Amino acid sequence: MITDCYDIKTEQVISLEDFYGKQKHILDLCLIVFSKEIHEHLLNTFECEEIGELTACNGKTPIYKMNYKGLDIAFYLTGIGSALASSMCYEVSWLTGATKFIMFGSCGSLSREETEGKYIVPTESYRGEGCSYYYAPPADYIKIKNSGKLAAIFDRLGVPYVTGRVWTTDSMIRETKGLIAERKAEGCIAVEMELAGVEAVCDFYNLELYDFLEAGDVLAQSGYEVEGLHGANHNLGKLYIALEAAGFI
Repeated sequence: MITDCYDIKTEQVISLEDFYGKQKHILDLCLIVFSKEIHEHLLNTFECEEIGELTACNGKTPIYKMNYKGLDIAFYLTGIGSALASSMCYEVSWLTGATKFIMFGSCGSLSREETEGKYIVPTESYRGEGCSYYYAPPADYIKIKNSGKLAAIFDRLGVPYVTGRVWTTDSMIRETKGLIAERKAEGCIAVEMELAGVEAVCDFYNLELYDFLEAGDVLAQSGYEVEGLHGANHNLGKLYIALEAAGFI
């Protein structure tokens, strides 16, 4: 079973050194970007330098460096889903030396009343995906260890937010009425597709993850509302919140 996949008793047989050589140490901070529009905005607005690339048989993902208010920050366009986002995060850390990652994406709200007009700072994530079970002992939820630090930064910046549990899923079209009801009963206020895996990988490799979300679509037992999804995906506001927060991490 997948819950048996956390093996720290025997040695792994593959290392990133096999693919990329020795680990590099270029900078310490990196943005995990989901939106192609936000990614293009960074490239068009700031002076950017390519400092590495992730390689795979289906293409390459460049890693860029920019400077914001005197701070060197890497960024890259991540894949969607827990397995891809998690592996790319660790590969970027290997190729750049980054140990601190700010991840900011969109999510589906499970509680319009709680999330409307606010960003979401997750405190725990339900492990409804597969990747986290290779990097953390089996449990229903994984704690987002820097949620309190990020909430304090948001207070300092005057950013409206709500904290709470979220649900990481591997399959957005299998969010059934029954599963929505179960997660809401456990206190989840949103659903997304990466956080549990990325947090597990960061914890395993002693990396620091700071994650916040913007709710777009709404999932309710009465139906699905998709109108706000595009705006939440590509809103430049959360990019500049991430950049400002970087100065306090």
